Amino acid sequence: MEWIQNRDAPQRLLCMTGAAGAGKSALQQTIAERCTKLDIFSAAFFCSSTDPTRNTIAYIVPTIAYQIGLKHHGFRSCVSGAVKHDPKIFSRSLQSQMDVLIVRPFDSLRRSHKLNTNTFPYVILIDGLDECIGKYSATPLPPLANADDRQQAEDRQAELLAAIKRCIVDNNNLPFRVFIASRPEWAIRTALKPGGRLRQVAYHIELSDKFDASGDMCRYLQRRFEDIGLQIGDPRWFSKDAIETLVQAASGQFVYVATVYKYITERRGSPAERLKVVLAWTPHDGQVVRPFEALDRLYASILSTAKRAYEAVDTHHGRDFLLLFRAHHMNVGDFRIPSVSIYLGFTLDDLSTLLGLEARAEDMLFSDLRSLVNFEKDRHGHLRLHFDSLPDRWEALPLLEQHRRSLKEAVEDLPGLLRGANTLDDEIADFTYHDGWPKLERLLLLAIADPENWFRLHDNWKKLIKPLLHVTNDLAARTPEVAAIIFESIEKVKRGLAELGLEIGVSSSDLA
Repeated sequence: MEWIQNRDAPQRLLCMTGAAGAGKSALQQTIAERCTKLDIFSAAFFCSSTDPTRNTIAYIVPTIAYQIGLKHHGFRSCVSGAVKHDPKIFSRSLQSQMDVLIVRPFDSLRRSHKLNTNTFPYVILIDGLDECIGKYSATPLPPLANADDRQQAEDRQAELLAAIKRCIVDNNNLPFRVFIASRPEWAIRTALKPGGRLRQVAYHIELSDKFDASGDMCRYLQRRFEDIGLQIGDPRWFSKDAIETLVQAASGQFVYVATVYKYITERRGSPAERLKVVLAWTPHDGQVVRPFEALDRLYASILSTAKRAYEAVDTHHGRDFLLLFRAHHMNVGDFRIPSVSIYLGFTLDDLSTLLGLEARAEDMLFSDLRSLVNFEKDRHGHLRLHFDSLPDRWEALPLLEQHRRSLKEAVEDLPGLLRGANTLDDEIADFTYHDGWPKLERLLLLAIADPENWFRLHDNWKKLIKPLLHVTNDLAARTPEVAAIIFESIEKVKRGLAELGLEIGVSSSDLA
């Protein structure tokens, strides 16, 4: 508030970035309320990806101009005259709109002494810039469907930031101070990085999660639930006790109530029924509530619900939703076990082939996870997952140290255990007869096609080849046809490595 209340501060643009659910919108709402009481609030636009009237950049400049006009009759008349003079102004560039609808009317009134720049309300708030993902259009459109739409949305976000800098921040004749809140997505991240267009002119705050946001969370849920009540025609669909229960369960983490809201507003089911379900997941009085326990419960329940919905309509019976989701998650980051670290990085088409999925299967796979994950396919065919709330690293489990050691030992000893585990023969045979080894073989050969993976894969393969050959040799006596298929796949991978000059130096005869 100190920055906003100081009309003479050198930097007239504040950019606040933070993760989804960190409390940016709640802070913006609080600031809007306080600025209104101080009579310095001029205009605001709260973006929302789920609202077609608030998820499009095209509405921002006209809305801000309209709201400023509500503060001053003369300004409103100038804007009305500009629209009558050029009815197509709303289809022009954002910079042209800002110049015609904001800059020129204000300059005209200032030169004619019809307004006082020292007393005119000057605070402009833009919340959730990253949620402006709709296409540029005069009519509401559904959210983006592919990577091209995402890029167009990002380009429009960048265009808005450029227009704000040129028309408002760089214009000393205007009194306005602009406060933009956003997730650190491409447009604002690029503008704020060294060399970016806003780097030298913006005051940048990276939002910390080290504060008690209980009051903000209550106001956030109250406001959002009231909006839902207006939409469904039932303002009493929720209770104050329900909000207090959710805030208590959040353990001070705004991400919890943000996720609850996203879940409740998903199109499947009614908000009231979804709220009942969420409250049923929430720990009751008398229970020992550990930090993030309720959030874990919420994530697990959303994943379980999505799993049931997916497997109910999946025509390929037997496919495990959570394993498919985990495979996509592993594909966009490092997959690690104690002795192996592999970055997969397959294109979506290659990954779908390896997993036996049909084209565009990811649409159905993620359809009930929108409250946790945003995704799109980039121009190179790679799937990009954006975990709005779900932790990026599933491996970061709260395990006790002795449990970590036990897990490490279990993984390292697994090959030895497999050697004597005759009861696994059927499972290995089933995996083999369903083309499991050729799929692994193709995966490894695709991976080594990238020179950056050569030596890392070579080292990992050397660690795994001996125990794998041991297991296969033991199988040869019981199921020779299965062992033959495994040996063939091993040899193909070895030949692929050898072509790169990476020799393994171990063969099945060495283990006889």
